[in-house]
Amino acid sequence: MTRPTLAQQSLVIVGATGMVGRYALRYALDNSEVKSVTSIGRKKLGISHPKLKEVLHQNFADCSPLANVLSNQDAVVYCLGTYTGSVSDEQLRVITADFTVEFARVFRDGSPDAAFSFLSGSGADPTGRSRLAFARYKGQAEKALLAAGFPRVYLFRPAYIYPVEPRKEPNFNYRLIRAIYPVFRVLFPSQAIRADDLARAMVDVVLRQTQERQGLVFENRDIRSMVESRTPLTNRVV
Repeated sequence: MTRPTLAQQSLVIVGATGMVGRYALRYALDNSEVKSVTSIGRKKLGISHPKLKEVLHQNFADCSPLANVLSNQDAVVYCLGTYTGSVSDEQLRVITADFTVEFARVFRDGSPDAAFSFLSGSGADPTGRSRLAFARYKGQAEKALLAAGFPRVYLFRPAYIYPVEPRKEPNFNYRLIRAIYPVFRVLFPSQAIRADDLARAMVDVVLRQTQERQGLVFENRDIRSMVESRTPLTNRVV
């Protein structure tokens, strides 16, 4: 059973300089239901806001120094990540899985009742059997988050994320899909989501509370439905 959105919550955003994270930050700062936003990342945001507290942290392999900052928070929107091919396989595993697990450990200690919204990816495989490294590592992170003890964990698995604003695309495939996006989104609506819509869904879902513990997976089609209805869905329970 879902209760109305609780006003004035304290929200943490990790990776607010990234494509999705920056939209999550903007939306949270403009949201009257958010009391404060703590941004944690390696790069400066370059903005100021009465609600915003910016924390620079370089070594996500050790999040212990963040213990005080992460105490007594209501929720986190975790968008830290990287692209396949932009780093070595080992670095991909560390950034995708190890950093997530370490952050969750410290966050759980300081905010045991908080909700966790995680930017995963289409095809994430918690069984570890996928041939795709990205899918295996995202799956590892998902599995760890579900076992961490948070009362609510929301796993977002978008397919192609449309950047909305111009940017330098990370590889040829992204350049191609962006070029044909107007056609792609019509032919394959369940395989695309706007970055700003995805960010809004990730924030909205943690601003609501439920009387039951939840571990929910939102595939791309579910995220689109959330955006269209502006109401978080009760989807497949893990």
